[in-house]
Amino acid sequence: MNEFTLYYKMGLNHVLDFTAYDHILFLIVLALVFNFNQWKKALWLVTLFTIGHSITLALSAYKVISVNGDLVEFLIPVTILITGLVNILTSKNKNNSKGNLNLMFAVFFGFIHGLGFSSYFKMMIGNEQYKALPLLEFAIGIEVAQIVIVVAILLINTIVINFFKVTKRDWVLVWSSIVMGFAIKMILERVFW
Repeated sequence: MNEFTLYYKMGLNHVLDFTAYDHILFLIVLALVFNFNQWKKALWLVTLFTIGHSITLALSAYKVISVNGDLVEFLIPVTILITGLVNILTSKNKNNSKGNLNLMFAVFFGFIHGLGFSSYFKMMIGNEQYKALPLLEFAIGIEVAQIVIVVAILLINTIVINFFKVTKRDWVLVWSSIVMGFAIKMILERVFW
């Protein structure tokens, strides 16, 4: 297996690993507010998240920054909880500003999630001096996996809202609440002080 395939598959599997579901939960609360006709904005969401976490992943891989791993593991479900809470608090908002807020969350919270990837990524590449290409290949795998998840979320949103006639507000409220429940459980499990 060539190196591109190796790092690409590792990025893909890292996101699609259902035993490490925090990444998927974050994507659910981020993409939940979008309709299928907003697919371009939803794909921007994925790309901005990848950019955010790739920046901190690169900075960590090159030892420019170093953050306590326990703190990062605690902050990841906090980002999920905050995004879900904002979904609930803005569910009555009919304009498009919530989607714009989620785009900002994607970049900012991507920084935190990238730090969470850093220990996994460092373990993968070992003491390799040249890290740029493996970083890019890993990021491409993550991007593809995230696109798969977000497209699935958009399709499910469309089916539930258009065919089962569930209001978008109710759909967002219910799923944001469910995801927040998982996030609270993770926060309590990851308390580091």
